[in-house]
Amino acid sequence: MPNSCLIVLKQILTSFVSNLRETKIVSNFLNLSSIQISNMLLLLLMYPIITRIIGINDLGMVMLANTFSGLSGIIINYGTNQSGIRDVATNSNNPKALNIVLNNTLWIRILIFFAYSIFVFILFWANIRYYTYIVLSIPLVLAEVLNPLFFYLGIEKLKLYNIANLISKVLIIALIILFIKGPQDSEWVNFIMGMASVATFGTLLVYVFKKYKLSFTRPQKTELSKITKDNFFLTINNISVHLQQSLMIFALAKWGNPTWLGAYSLCDKVVGSSRILIISVSNAIYPNAAQLFKDGPQTWIAYKNKMKKIIAAAFFLLSLGLFILPGFVIQLLSGEQNQTAIDFLRIMAFVPTIAALNVLNVLDLLLKNDTLSIFRIALILLVISSLAAWLLVNQQLQQWFGFYAVIVEGSALLMYEYVIKKSSEKHV
Repeated sequence: MPNSCLIVLKQILTSFVSNLRETKIVSNFLNLSSIQISNMLLLLLMYPIITRIIGINDLGMVMLANTFSGLSGIIINYGTNQSGIRDVATNSNNPKALNIVLNNTLWIRILIFFAYSIFVFILFWANIRYYTYIVLSIPLVLAEVLNPLFFYLGIEKLKLYNIANLISKVLIIALIILFIKGPQDSEWVNFIMGMASVATFGTLLVYVFKKYKLSFTRPQKTELSKITKDNFFLTINNISVHLQQSLMIFALAKWGNPTWLGAYSLCDKVVGSSRILIISVSNAIYPNAAQLFKDGPQTWIAYKNKMKKIIAAAFFLLSLGLFILPGFVIQLLSGEQNQTAIDFLRIMAFVPTIAALNVLNVLDLLLKNDTLSIFRIALILLVISSLAAWLLVNQQLQQWFGFYAVIVEGSALLMYEYVIKKSSEKHV
């Protein structure tokens, strides 16, 4: 009996590997994963260095400005990282159409960045105590304007992007070691990260124009209007997703104290890194998923259910590690045994597993172009996260801060499962 089980298991694994080889999922995932792994290695190398130099309290301010810039970057991106992948993949053999897609994407980002710059200038009169951090984080937002990841994903050629990304991360680490000397330099951390990204993405973008013989042209009003309309719900969802993860940081900056902010920001970076890796899995699957969905919804559903189990199992192991060894992780990242951060991380440990269970649900609605449902879920989650952050911090429920991420991710999973189940029943 054991031998027969082993034979069956071998047949299943052989069939699975054979199916993967017929697509570019493995190569896409490995390339994307190496990008995200480099980010996590950067985090592992950079944050112990930064924390030892500026302290955990100033780290909280750096992460606050970084989070604000991340939110701004999502608005400037305007959903083009998602819609752009589809459009580039669809028109990969049509240089004229590729040129239109690339230019429309860049122009919508440029126009929104211009508005963002005016907004930051106006904030000067708002007397925000971390205003300097925000100003010096502008390069992080500019980098998002130039980021050509959507193009490289669409044509499924990530090696160059991956190499450039690794070089950029090494450069960031070197510059931080060279120029950040104490707490007084903490404001410049995001500036260094942003300028290195601007240089990297700018170079990659120029390469795309030259390699594919594309040209930077004036935008077409009709095309920009179409993107504005088509990506509106997607952008609101992306903003909501970011706020769901970051409202707690903003709440701690407003009503908490530097110790809580620093500890929670550190844990949020750990969980955030796992989310980035989960997104890389989704991006690697996206091109093949689109083809499977086109072949027939049932084919996609069977594939989705199989991959969902594999992804969830992998991230459950990660969650288990975070739950068992939170002290080791915090020591590795911050260079100190911060008990507040350890307590937060132990509670947040299973957030990656919940997010992994939901990632293909999001992809499912994207393939169905059900942006309205995505939009509705995003708004509900925004309300839930706002109430949870306000209640936890305003009432100073320090021991429960870690549950904020669990509440948000759990609510998202339940709502996406409900919408997909309801949609499936309609088509039975």
